Amino acid sequence: MDTPRIGIPESLQSRMSMPEQHEYLRTRLSRRRVLMGGAATAGTAGGIGLLAGSSWTALGAPPAVARGGSTGPTLVDSPATVRVDGSLVAPFGRHLAFGADPRTQMRISWQVPFAVRRPFVRVGLQPWDLSRKIEAEVRELHTPSLSGKLPAVDQFYLHAALDGLRPGTTYYYGVGHEGFDPAEASRMATVGSFRTAPAQAEKFVFTAFGDQGVSYDALANDQLILGQNPSFHLHAGDICYADSAGQGKESDTYDARVWDQFLAQTESVAARVPWMVTTGNHDMEAWYSPNGYGGQSARWSLPENGPDPRQAPGVYSFTYGNVAVVALDANDVSYEIPANKGYTDGKQTAWLEKRLRALRADDSVDFIVVFFHHCMYSTTASHASDGGVRDAWLDLFEKHQVDLVVNGHNHVYERTDAIRRGEVGRQVPIGATTDPTRDGIVYVTAGGAGKALYSFPPGVPDSYEGHVEDVDHIVSYHWTKARVPDPDVVEWSRVRYTGFSFLAVEAEPGPHPRLKVTALAENGERIDAFEVVRNRS
Repeated sequence: MDTPRIGIPESLQSRMSMPEQHEYLRTRLSRRRVLMGGAATAGTAGGIGLLAGSSWTALGAPPAVARGGSTGPTLVDSPATVRVDGSLVAPFGRHLAFGADPRTQMRISWQVPFAVRRPFVRVGLQPWDLSRKIEAEVRELHTPSLSGKLPAVDQFYLHAALDGLRPGTTYYYGVGHEGFDPAEASRMATVGSFRTAPAQAEKFVFTAFGDQGVSYDALANDQLILGQNPSFHLHAGDICYADSAGQGKESDTYDARVWDQFLAQTESVAARVPWMVTTGNHDMEAWYSPNGYGGQSARWSLPENGPDPRQAPGVYSFTYGNVAVVALDANDVSYEIPANKGYTDGKQTAWLEKRLRALRADDSVDFIVVFFHHCMYSTTASHASDGGVRDAWLDLFEKHQVDLVVNGHNHVYERTDAIRRGEVGRQVPIGATTDPTRDGIVYVTAGGAGKALYSFPPGVPDSYEGHVEDVDHIVSYHWTKARVPDPDVVEWSRVRYTGFSFLAVEAEPGPHPRLKVTALAENGERIDAFEVVRNRS
């Protein structure tokens, strides 16, 4: 018999919130099991003995479902129950992330196509001496056929927490399981490396962008980023676009296999550069959990020092050298796409206030960099600016003198002048220097990581290094609480580039600390540069 569709039909376009969508999908799946004449139970869905690490299921996501065929109802086991010789199962999609303290903590994550026995990480100070062995945690993720067209998918994500590391030290690591040991001579090519943050501040580089997805342009950006030798990378949401709609609506579905493609694509960089992500509108996937982040929690291990790491995995902070980085989830405050608006019940903003106050009082921190998805200030025709993030966080940023804000969402590069109280505090042309204690904050939209590009309003030219075309003003808009665009006359748009690009930021400590911010196009050419300085004398 035909397989019933369990996705949310477009006829129910009633602006369901993420929790409402989650409940709808789970209820529909339960009904489908009854119709199919069977139900997956803990015993049949298992693979628990086979997984053998610390088993994890994303906020109640079931690891197997009943499926029907032409000969009648049958129960198809999850791939977790398929016994495969471990020597034939190759790990892939390795990606690193800091713990709360980048000097002493690293999180190693990866993926396997089938369940494996006793997964682990080996770590050592030499690639030929991986003597320390750490058991990995397994997070199995099941995605049913939500659209009726895509297949059901079972994915296996593995995570190991490394604590007590030495600051400023290069470590070598390999991921494995029973039958696949990276310490064996034949597996040496799979060994990777990372370096912990130094004990004392020193010069370093980090990179940033948003809205990557899977494409040749995304891959090209990754390779250019690797060439910068960054200490870490910031990904400002809309990570892989498994949910291609990204509206947080009832009709949104997602192809979980795109995550496999993305993690394989990104591995060349993320296996050695901590890949620090936060959540965008395309990262809300209602099936996995009421807030849509169950899949995010299965695939990533991030610092757990935010207001609620389980419910808001994209909200955290860390300090590397003299730079403090704060990751926020703008879905919580967005006026434009409100599916998750208010899901933290104000906890995120309260945490942000306390965190910024503590960081600004820390004498070892020169600069505070905040990154999140929806734009505080941008002028594209597609999304422009979100009044929700302005209303929630702008006063806090200015009160605590945030030095740099990085957003995605709009698939272009756009950089503002220094903005204070919504107006231009100081013009910052290409090559200029600005002091946030005097001038205001510079906001960068770095959404050209790899997805299809957007455009600026009609008649507004690109303006970037070597092709400067300044304009007196731009007619744009921002999203209001009523979810309607309200016109703006913008004077703060300083640099605009319709092309694939990313940020590279060099942080320099000392009596006159500075951030040297550079934007590079996909071909490696520089399109923007400016400096943020602070006088500590």
